Order: sequence, then structure tokens, then C-alpha cells
Amino acid sequence: MVNSPMRILLVSPDSKVWNSRAHIHNGLGYLAGALLANGYPDVTLHDGAVEDQSVAQVLDRARAESRAYDVVGVSAPTVLIENAWATARDAHARGAITILGGPHLTLQPDESIQKPEVDLVVRGEGEETIVEILRVLGKVNSQQSTVNSPELANILGLSWRTVDGRVMHNLDRPLRSDLDNIPLPAYHLFKIERYTNLQPLTDGLDPHARAYTIVTSRGCPYKCTYCSKPITGDTWRGRSVENVITEWQMLVQDFRATEIGITDDIWNLDLKRAKELCRALIDEKLNTVPWVTIHGMKVNHTDLELFELMKKAGCKRVGFGVESGDEYILKRVVKKSQTMEQVRAAFKNAKAARLQTMGFFIYGMPGETEATMEKTTQLALELDPDLANFMIAAPFPGTELWKLVEKQGILFSHTWDDYAIHSDKAHFQVGDLTAELVERKWHEAYRRFYFRPSRLARRLLMRDTWLNAPQRAHDALRFFRGANARAGAHG
Repeated sequence: MVNSPMRILLVSPDSKVWNSRAHIHNGLGYLAGALLANGYPDVTLHDGAVEDQSVAQVLDRARAESRAYDVVGVSAPTVLIENAWATARDAHARGAITILGGPHLTLQPDESIQKPEVDLVVRGEGEETIVEILRVLGKVNSQQSTVNSPELANILGLSWRTVDGRVMHNLDRPLRSDLDNIPLPAYHLFKIERYTNLQPLTDGLDPHARAYTIVTSRGCPYKCTYCSKPITGDTWRGRSVENVITEWQMLVQDFRATEIGITDDIWNLDLKRAKELCRALIDEKLNTVPWVTIHGMKVNHTDLELFELMKKAGCKRVGFGVESGDEYILKRVVKKSQTMEQVRAAFKNAKAARLQTMGFFIYGMPGETEATMEKTTQLALELDPDLANFMIAAPFPGTELWKLVEKQGILFSHTWDDYAIHSDKAHFQVGDLTAELVERKWHEAYRRFYFRPSRLARRLLMRDTWLNAPQRAHDALRFFRGANARAGAHG
């Protein structure tokens, strides 16, 4: 333990890619929790999605008050990396040491460490790495000698530059198996009143929500070709039920959560553990606060008993990664380890347990045709989830899809922020599958799913429709205009 005067600002860049993000950035919370637990008390979180000041303004105000930040850490996925570089430039110009980490940095560390505004790059899980970095930084007063200190060579998972400018990529840091011993996120540092509820599209925007997220496991052993897991890895590691319940109690009792979202890649991989967690939530009377699964559950690790227990434990909505309605695309292209029968059974059982359902569907994978994408739309209509997320395939660095497109296709995306999965533009072409066709079928899917008479009637009864009428009208026009433009091109 140390007693350091260093001031640390942890940043998630502002995003123009997504309309909004309803929930907190739990990765920053974990980093802050690790720093606080190791004797670094002066930590501030800056989530660009909810802040009303830029990072530059925050840094300038701190300097004017003679309380300048010594270190600025920025976490970024691929689509926000250019925003992260801009944040690093602002911080570096104001004398702060800059540390970048997150999914994109783990995949492409050399790209960022070559930039003069980036002092250090953290690869993989960062809780231990950032603490070790600050211990080195605290030993010397000169910024120049600090960020090039030979002692940095001993830190696993770090990329840095030597005094003579050589780029060094230290050995990777092994994934931790003892997740119970990682300090809990510093939830108290989030401006929770600035976040909405976890799914405003179905629930409406709640300005008084206290929506928190929780991570009960890390990693996923499956090998879907579009999926990038650079930080949490290909192995699944679960926290103990007792450890999760301790955090859940804290969120409910101490932080007065009004909603909780599980953000695991696959929280139900261990079906027995998932059921035990639900029973514990019931036994501890923590089922009074509703919760949801933010990402898609694996349909082949479910049964009716699980969904009934989830309902009794307070769960209100489950999501499933359906991806495709075509057997060949699902098995041979996406390489999803599930069957259509398992998909149908999961939706049937979840609905039988009176849970809301959400489905994720992908358009434009290599080998797709108009017929295969039509099957996906037909499956979405058959399953009829409460919420359907239709996405255009994006080839993220490090994925099998990325490698295939590099080798056999044409990449349309020219900057990293073009890779947003909720974009309405195709990112690549492989073979005869044109961007025009992918975009048309994507727009079609939204129009045919959401503008059915039964859907419109349901939507008109929702409070959010009237409270946010301009935004809802804008969304509708976006899909209609896109669909009509593509229909005209084919007419």
C-alpha cells in the first residue's frame, strides 16, 4: 500500500457513434476500485456519454485550482479509439501522463504507442497493471524519466517506449482465475443520476433511474467469427455466488439501485451456477429490484426451470444472440454453437415464465444471400421478441471475420468509428454480396418487424412514445428513407 498524492482521471470518451448509452462504464469502475483499494484515493471518473464538460475543460479547471491531474487513463473500444487519441492529445498537452487501455488497445497496441500523445498502453485486464504502473510513476518526479523508466519492463500487459524511443511490448498478463479477489467497482464515483434506465427503447426514458450494472463472470469459450474478446479471453471464469450476492446487496441496499443489468458475455454458461444465483437472490430478498441481461444469453444453456427462477428472482427481460435464421450461415459462417430448435425453445420457455425477450440478429455475413437474410427476418417475425436488435456485420480487428475480409473481401470502412454495429451502412463486401443488398435487407427487417399493425398498436400504448415523440419520429423516418432509397435504386 502507498500513500500517493497523484490525481488520476479515468475517461470513457464521448461518442457520436451511438445515440446514447444508458448504463455506467463498469470497466472504469473496476479500475477505480483497484486504485482505491491500493492506496490511491484521488480518482475521478469522466464518462463522456453523460458529462456536460469536455476532458480539456475538466483538466483546465483543475489546473486553475492548482489541483492538476497527474495521470489520465482512457478506455476505448475500436469505434471510439480516435476519440481516445483526441482525449490523449488534450491531456498530454496539459502535462498529464496518458495511459490508454481497452479492447482496441489490446488488439492493436502498436498503433497507439507509436503516437506521441500516448505514453503507455495497457493490454488485457487492467486492474493489476494500472496499480503497478502508478507505483513506478510515483517513484520519480520527472515525467520524461517516469514514462520511460526501465522498471516498466517488469509490468506484464504493458506497452511503452524506452528513453531512446524503442517500442516495447511486455509479455501478456495472464487472465486472473480468482475473480472474487478483485476489488469491487467504485460505484460511488459514478454520477448515477445522469444515466437512464437500462433499456429506454422498451421502458421509456426514466430521468430518476438508478441503473447499475454487474459482472458475474468474465470470458466466453465459444468461437463466433464476428466476436472479439481481447480482454476477457476465450476461457470462462465465474465469480462465486456468495461474492456476487455481496455486490448485489451493496447495489440494492447502499446505492438504492432501481434496476440492475448483468453485462457478462455469457452469464449462464454454468447452468447450475445460474440457478444457484437466482435462488440466492430470492433467499436474500434481493428480488424486489428488477434486473435484465444486457447481452445475449446462450440458448443452449437454458431450460424452463432457469427462466422460472429468473422471474422469481426479479428478472424482467432476457436477451438471446440469435444471429441468423439460416442453418448454413449459423453453423458454417457465424460458427454459433446452437441450433434453431434451441433458439425456439429458449424464447418459448422465457415467454412461458412471463419474461420480456430481446433478440439479436446479424445481416451481411460472408456467404449471405437475399434468401439467407430473408430467413433471418422471418425467424425474427416468428420469435416475435419484445425487442429486436438488427445489426450489420462489422469485422473487428482480431476476429476471424476480420481476417477473412482482409484476405478475400473489400473493406468499406476507412476510419475506426465506421465500425459501429448499429450503423446503417455495410462495412465490407465478400463475393457477390453487395453493400446495397445488405443495407436494403437490414432496413427491411426493421420496417417489417416494427411497423406491423400489432407492433404499432403496442408502441402507441407506451408512455415513452409520447414523451419522446420527436426522437421516435426521427427513428421511423430514418428507416423509411433508407429503405425507400434502396428500393428506388433497384426499381
